[in-house]
Amino acid sequence: MDMQWLDDVLALLEEGNMTRAAARRNITQPAFSRRIRSFEDWLGTPVIDRKTNRIDISPALQSNEVEIRALMSRMKELRTKIAHHDAAASTIAISAQHAPVYSTFPDMALRARTAFPQVRFRVRPGNLSDCVALFLRGDTNMLLCYEAEGAMTLQFGPNVVRGRWGNDYLIPVVGGALRYTIRDSGTLPSDTPAIVYPENSSFGALLHKRERPFGTQAHSANPVCETAFSSGIREMVLNGLGVGWLPFSMAYREIETGDLISLANRLGQEPLEVAVYADSKNDMAASLLELWAK
Repeated sequence: MDMQWLDDVLALLEEGNMTRAAARRNITQPAFSRRIRSFEDWLGTPVIDRKTNRIDISPALQSNEVEIRALMSRMKELRTKIAHHDAAASTIAISAQHAPVYSTFPDMALRARTAFPQVRFRVRPGNLSDCVALFLRGDTNMLLCYEAEGAMTLQFGPNVVRGRWGNDYLIPVVGGALRYTIRDSGTLPSDTPAIVYPENSSFGALLHKRERPFGTQAHSANPVCETAFSSGIREMVLNGLGVGWLPFSMAYREIETGDLISLANRLGQEPLEVAVYADSKNDMAASLLELWAK
């Protein structure tokens, strides 16, 4: 199959007209029509209904436009990989929760690049369920996530190996003008605004289970914003929009400078493990896990 046929088909889908599609592809309308017929011959079925004064694009072609675009993208990526192949380089795809992408992955990448100078990373951030799905489908070689200390680890097949990068803590912090509402006892008024996690998020489920104040809507008298993105919570807390819970690794610099104040002594903290899962069938992923889990 000539790959330009797919570009022709996409032009036809977008224009909905043979003449406009041909002009867009910089060829004559008869030549464009012949290329569409060649595609139909390869496909073994017509994709347009040719009538006297117009054409109708088949519903089957229209409903698969997303798949055609995805195929084109994968083919272009493959062509680039082959054209720029470096035998000494390896690209590792990692699905990672948003929080560890910000808090721990930079240090992990630096250590990896020291040991394996040619390694490259393709990080695909998301919530935990999406990251697990990417890893299970084989779209990524590794999975980076936070897990509550002592909780059951994620269960995968025998080819998946788990390692631990290190420990962290989920702590409540306050910043901006709200720092000055802390009482002498180290507490805050119960109606202090809060930036909370959804209860169906990994951090939200943990904070809700532990009934931590200001963690979720159920345990906050004045939740002003709900989001699963820890980096967003960090910025809002720094600006004094509300109290929020953050991994210590995301907040320690600001705690040292006084821009954030930790409330862990009064409200408690939740121990976390930074977990890394790898497909042991991928040599580089297995090597990185061994490096990171030390």
